[in-house]
Amino acid sequence: MSATPTRRYASTPPYTLATAADLDRAVRSSFRARLAAEQDPIVCAALVLATAEATRTHPDPPTIGWLRERWRDRSQAPEVRLAAAVGWLCLTEEPVPDDLRAAVDDLAADERSHAMDALPWIAAVGGSAETGLHRCARKMLHPDQPDPEHCDDPWAPHP
Repeated sequence: MSATPTRRYASTPPYTLATAADLDRAVRSSFRARLAAEQDPIVCAALVLATAEATRTHPDPPTIGWLRERWRDRSQAPEVRLAAAVGWLCLTEEPVPDDLRAAVDDLAADERSHAMDALPWIAAVGGSAETGLHRCARKMLHPDQPDPEHCDDPWAPHP
């Protein structure tokens, strides 16, 4: 069995819990506790995104600060930093800090970006022309960049 199917299944429980309607502080705490014990960077990224999703549903300013700490912490796995950056961007109206933009541009390598497509949150925004992570980075951090050629986004402007 390859590592990719295991990773897909490993991210499903946090995704399911995070998208449930009635989440509270206890669920976010359980995601963080599991994150502290988890070794697989993709599963860790799933837990960070699940925490962000739970916070989107039930706003919690300290969690937004926690996400900021995760993407700034160079000791975190790149996947965790990227997930925290995406989560933070989705939860705040603050201007994008230069260090976040630089971190995402630096960490969103093709191989990592493809690996992160195993996460439901990231895969959902991808398309045939680019990975979900690359699309997130382009739309959130570089909105002036055009959609890739042969983009399958039905809402993308077409010439």
